[in-house]
Order: sequence, then structure tokens, then C-alpha cells
Amino acid sequence: MISLRRPRRSRKLAALAPERPLNRLELAVTRRLDGLLHGEHLGLIPGPGTELAEARLYQPGEDDIRHMDWAVTARTTTPHVRDLIADHELEAWALVDLTPSMDFGTGRMVKRDLAVAALAAVGFLTVKLGDRVGSYLLQPDGLRRRPARTGKAAMYATLQAILDAQPGPRAAGAPDLAGGITALDRGQTRRGLRVIISDFLPPHDPVPGLGTPHDPAGTAPAGGAPAWERPLRRLAARHQVLAVEIIDPRELDLPDIGLVEMADPETGAVHEIVLNRKVRERYAAAAAAQREQTRAALRRSGAHHLVLRTDRDWIADVARFALRQRRSAGRTVAPGVRP
Repeated sequence: MISLRRPRRSRKLAALAPERPLNRLELAVTRRLDGLLHGEHLGLIPGPGTELAEARLYQPGEDDIRHMDWAVTARTTTPHVRDLIADHELEAWALVDLTPSMDFGTGRMVKRDLAVAALAAVGFLTVKLGDRVGSYLLQPDGLRRRPARTGKAAMYATLQAILDAQPGPRAAGAPDLAGGITALDRGQTRRGLRVIISDFLPPHDPVPGLGTPHDPAGTAPAGGAPAWERPLRRLAARHQVLAVEIIDPRELDLPDIGLVEMADPETGAVHEIVLNRKVRERYAAAAAAQREQTRAALRRSGAHHLVLRTDRDWIADVARFALRQRRSAGRTVAPGVRP
């Protein structure tokens, strides 16, 4: 028996992924993306595919005799071959970070909700063209894979699954962001778009400026590349990668409110902190350094970088990002002049 019921869609999902505004975004943004989010795209790689193209004269020594078009050859009495067009269907895969730090938010929404909105924007641009979208959900208890499917019904089901995922402390042995990117790279080898949606805050890092139990003042320097940089480089070497960084304003600056208790959502550790001017300045400097480290790592990896904040209009940010990408792609450099 075939069910004709529409997929379950909560009010919250309808607010985060409103279909009418997203349809307008599809029409307005698809051309601007110029292939970044699957605008008008060609095949995955040059070469033979499944769609027949025009017949042309056979070139001895260059053409495969298996591509001979015998009907045209018989009509013209001259050997002809039939070119093939590469398959146009692409697969987009998203890795969505649902670890405890993504359940924090002081702006218009929590970071998890903004991740849903970001995936909706990318997903609807993709399924509009008939391509398939799959996802890896990096949850506190492990990695969950949802197969790639076409259509808006499957897209809404994935978005609702993200909203329904149960929050909680990170389980021992659960993969981190680096492990999630590695699993995505190894599990999906077909060329296409890969989207990483995360706050890029590893669970083992100290809270910027506030330190760890071994360094309560937060004075230990943070050096070296993030653990996720190397697997992201491998991923970007084969696929087109879009990294969506989710930020909350309270992760960049703290209010002047005196003594507070702060809990690390990843580890559950609780600290009493006096938010005086000195601590707030150190926190802001450490947070800015961490964000700069993330930007530099993404730039070295070759991934496109989109920043979304919980206190801003995410649709406007996506549109501005797409416009910048188009301008960058269309910028030409005069001969003999270095960019």
C-alpha cells in the first residue's frame, strides 16, 4: 500500500526551513553560485557516460570501435561513432555536527537550529536540480548515516531527524569532527559536493581564555593545526568542499556580570569564573585567535568558508557569500601580473 501522506514537519522545522523563502533563494542564488552549490553543472568527470550525444566521423586509432553507430554508418556508408555524455547526477553529502556544543545559543536561535537552516539552504538548491543529498550526523553517541536520496520529502526527513536528535554528553570513544570527516571521505568516494556544518570547536580544546582543570587561568598556548585539518585536506583533494562555521556571539565576547559558573557542554566540567575586565579581554583575544586558526586551516585545506551567526539573518549571509564567490570566480588577472 502506498502512503500519500506528507512527511512529518514540525512547526519549528517550518520556521527554520520555510519553503516559500527557500524557493525564492533557489531562484536568486543558483546562478550566483556558479557550480559551488550545484548550479548548472556538467558531469562528474569528462568521459563516457550513459546519455547519447551526436554522431561524428570515426577517427582511426582514437575512437573505440565499441562506440560505433551502425545505423548512421549504414545510411552514410561512412564509419560514424556516437559520443556519450557523462552522467549529470551528482551526490551532495553533508556532515552535520550535533555534539553538545551545538546546543548552545544566545542569539535568535541555538547553533543546532542554524545548522538545520544551513543544510536546508544547501539541500534545496541541490534537490531542485534532481541531485541526491545524503548526510552523516555526528551525534554525542556516535556517527549516524542517512542515505542519499532525491526530493524534498527526503530532505525534510533529514532536517527533522537533526531536530529530533537527543542532546546529551559526548560518549566515551565517540568520533570527533576529524573522525567524522574521515568517515565521510572513506565512505563516499564518488565525486561531488561535500558540506561540513560545525562550530569547529574540538571537544578536547579548553574554553578560550578560561582554561582547563590543569590550567585554570587559560594561559597555556594553543599551537599546531586542528586535528580535522588533515582529513579535510584529503576530502578537498577529490571533492568540492563547503565548510559552514556556526558561531554564537557569546563565544566571541563575554558580558561584564561578575562571578558566574560555566559548564563545558562537551565534558561537563564546571568552573567558577569572575568576569572582570582582564578576564574578558583575555577571553576575547583567545576566541579571536581560535577563529583565526579555524579560518587559516580551512583556507589551507582548500575549502570554501561560509560563516553563519545565530544573531544574524542567515539567508542574507548565504546570499552575500554566493555573490562573493561569483565575483571571485569571475575575477581575471592580466598577463604578467600576479594576483
